[in-house]
Amino acid sequence: MTPHLLLRGGTLLRPEPKTTQDADLLIRDGTIATIGTDLDVGDDVPAYDASGLFISPGWMDMHVHLREPGYEHKETVATGSRAALAGGFTDVACMPNTDPPLHTRDVVEFVRERAEDTPVGVHPIACVSKERAGDEIAEMADLEAGGAVAFSDDGAPVPTAGLMRRALEYSSMLDRPIINHMEEETLNPSGQMHEGEVSARLGLDGIPAASEDVMIARDIELAARTGGALHVAHISTARGVELVRRAKAHGVPVTAEVCTHHLTLTDAAVEASQFDTNTKMHPPLRSPADVAALKEGLADGTIDAICTDHAPHASYEKQVEFAHAPFGILGLETAWGLIGRELIEPGVLSVEEAVRTLTVAPRRILHLDEPGLTEGTPARLTVFDASTEWTFTKDDIRSKSENTPFTDAEMVGRPRAVYSDGQFVECGAA
Repeated sequence: MTPHLLLRGGTLLRPEPKTTQDADLLIRDGTIATIGTDLDVGDDVPAYDASGLFISPGWMDMHVHLREPGYEHKETVATGSRAALAGGFTDVACMPNTDPPLHTRDVVEFVRERAEDTPVGVHPIACVSKERAGDEIAEMADLEAGGAVAFSDDGAPVPTAGLMRRALEYSSMLDRPIINHMEEETLNPSGQMHEGEVSARLGLDGIPAASEDVMIARDIELAARTGGALHVAHISTARGVELVRRAKAHGVPVTAEVCTHHLTLTDAAVEASQFDTNTKMHPPLRSPADVAALKEGLADGTIDAICTDHAPHASYEKQVEFAHAPFGILGLETAWGLIGRELIEPGVLSVEEAVRTLTVAPRRILHLDEPGLTEGTPARLTVFDASTEWTFTKDDIRSKSENTPFTDAEMVGRPRAVYSDGQFVECGAA
């Protein structure tokens, strides 16, 4: 524990309103006690030199898979939290495709209990349907009472319009969003990658962009009719961005997130890597035009949040033929370096705008308290830079698994430390 700490010489970054302030920040008993210049606190308080670094409210990844219970060989709450700290995150929201799934209150409470020994805030997202089977709606009110912050059958879509309508009606009563995996599965029952020129050349079954677009269009219409809050998970298509943009313009209660890998790689990576299964994710890597539309959607506010869809798999599960490998890659440890490289350095987003997608936006979508940067508020902070050029290696992985296409990739910007729940953790030591 580090109840008292002086962060000296940093730049405080408040994403909303967008302001920066060069100052020292003194934490006492886990609370921001004083913000000022040249603070003299004596020798009893440890100090961290934040000169040249930003200090922001703690980052949140609103879409991760911690795999526990049931798939502890891939990841656990403890190891996933360690990966989150290494990536600069103080909070994560975890998806319910576990075994058993998070479809009853006791399983939701189990995940929360497992997170009590880590400074990372772990916020469970519970199932829309019982057993994630897509047949019968789960006891959503009881799940919310047990700590669920949203509802999703992620890994699979809510398959029928009737079930989705009922879920959105409950959403409007519980003030919790429905997060749908946007895929009309009958359009791609055996798809392995994005349907296009590359998949045709490689002879792999394609997943058409239309499978995502059709589901987004359906759910937007249902959200408009019910008033329930709809959140589009891991948006990946240009048409999907346009559908969300139009819906927002008409006042439909819809928000969206995008994954760092969908901003970075295209379907060409499958061919260039010679079928590396770490280029296989769901939704798949799309076309260059889709990537450009995603960046435009971030820049104009159509897409609210950036997430990772952190999806660990054991090495032996990925070391198979492409068609037989599971979908998904790690994301927590590489998130900020990719954001810096793909968004901040090219000028798509400012540092303040990028931080907003990791702090204000996800918490507002999930109706969680936003950590502040003012005296008297609990200290929940991320210390980082936005310009360091570095190479990501396997030594930087803190997850239990290693499935990432970004080993030996160049990054820009690096998280340095996290302060959360009375603990100070340097990201390299997480």
